[in-house]
Amino acid sequence: MSIDISTQAAKSIKHTRLFIDGQFVDALDGAEFDSINPSTGEVITKVSEAKEADVDRAVAAARRAFDSGPWRTMTPAKRAAALWRLGDLLLENAKELATIETLDQGKPYWLAEVSDIPSAAGLFHYMSGWATKIEGNTIPISAPGNYHSYTRREAIGVVGLIVPWNFPLVITAWKVAPALAAGNTVVLKPAEQTPLSALALAELALEAGIPPGVLNVVPGFGPTAGAALTAHPDVDKVSFTGSTATGRRIMQAAQGNLKKLTLELGGKSANIIFPDANLEKAIAGSKDGIFFNAGQACAAGSRLYVHEDIFDEFVGGLKTMAEGIKVGDGFDPTSEIGPLASLEHFERVSGYLSTGVAEGAKAITGGVRVGDRGYFVAPTIFTDAAPDSTIIQEEIFGPVVVATKFRDTDEVVALANDTRFGLAAGIWSNDVSTVHNVAARLRAGTVWANCYGVFDPALPFGGYKESGWGREMGHEVLNYFTEVKTVIVSVDE
Repeated sequence: MSIDISTQAAKSIKHTRLFIDGQFVDALDGAEFDSINPSTGEVITKVSEAKEADVDRAVAAARRAFDSGPWRTMTPAKRAAALWRLGDLLLENAKELATIETLDQGKPYWLAEVSDIPSAAGLFHYMSGWATKIEGNTIPISAPGNYHSYTRREAIGVVGLIVPWNFPLVITAWKVAPALAAGNTVVLKPAEQTPLSALALAELALEAGIPPGVLNVVPGFGPTAGAALTAHPDVDKVSFTGSTATGRRIMQAAQGNLKKLTLELGGKSANIIFPDANLEKAIAGSKDGIFFNAGQACAAGSRLYVHEDIFDEFVGGLKTMAEGIKVGDGFDPTSEIGPLASLEHFERVSGYLSTGVAEGAKAITGGVRVGDRGYFVAPTIFTDAAPDSTIIQEEIFGPVVVATKFRDTDEVVALANDTRFGLAAGIWSNDVSTVHNVAARLRAGTVWANCYGVFDPALPFGGYKESGWGREMGHEVLNYFTEVKTVIVSVDE
């Protein structure tokens, strides 16, 4: 039944071509690539493939729209209205967009409809409010004379946005909404595994009243379209979400014109269970913290540290919950998690499962493929892994958690911080002093206490250490999409 639904749903896809200067166009050389349904391994459709010449066209359109188009000079209230309208349109088209996300990424349709699409819409609604609140300051100075001194916050210019495949539309909204709210113009490169929702968004943006050239979408591959965008001399800023290795390459490419960067990179987040925690709540929260979206979340709680007094009880409870998760096609309404997003990623995660066993860890559940088609992996719990083992130190980005015992607070804080990443962490304890003291000691950009994975448009998100530079969401993100200009006016008679 799910395959029939997938086939039928694919027929409704409207946009597979590049979106440049308000029009859907073919790539200049006519190149296309396959978009694959990860639940079946079958081709959904062919998508136009942008290369350097196409990126040049998109950047030129964005530059014209910024330098001489109406978006930057439009009143903040009108920009806000267009962004709010775009959020409304996402909600009005939620079923179509959720279908696209499930076809392209694999996640359950019910989850995309009730979570991903409303979350993306919420970003546009929230950021629309900030369009009218981007302010400077008046500053008294002590230089001799009489001066009126103030700062202005202004749009940076043309920004390149590169988004990943795990939450295609949500993370696109994280970047597009604040970039446009600040008055920038955008060239967006979606992940080659999941390009379809970005193209659907482009059509809705035009309908919402966002002028041609302000939002351009160039599906393509990292070494070609992505590299061209990050190195382009007419791009003033790049915001990227993805792997730390790719983030390093973007840093090198950006050196040419010293473009500004926001990098939201990898994670290997610690989730700490103290002996006084509410175990029922902590087990359920930890399950969602690692297995949600098939573990394909940069902030997933993939390193689980459980106090030795409750380790067996906690891990046993988590094992029971993991084994009860329905893994299946996203169009099956009983599926809790879908496949990994691509064959390449399935093979990568499968390699980590083999490595974990080879290095001496024990898979107490999972560790295997589910079914014989599609890219499904069973929820997996490892124990007995050495602190320096590959599965503890490297980001797996799949439904795989490693559980480790600890004795006291100092030990677990040291273990939690023993990573080159610093994106997120979890704490489970009924002692408010423990919560606040440990949260202050963890080197992570977000710390959840007695919950996990709570996001909101008003909350900034980003990492310490090799988890990146800058922040997404909240009013904090506007600092990364604006320039500060200082103006000093002599008012001496």
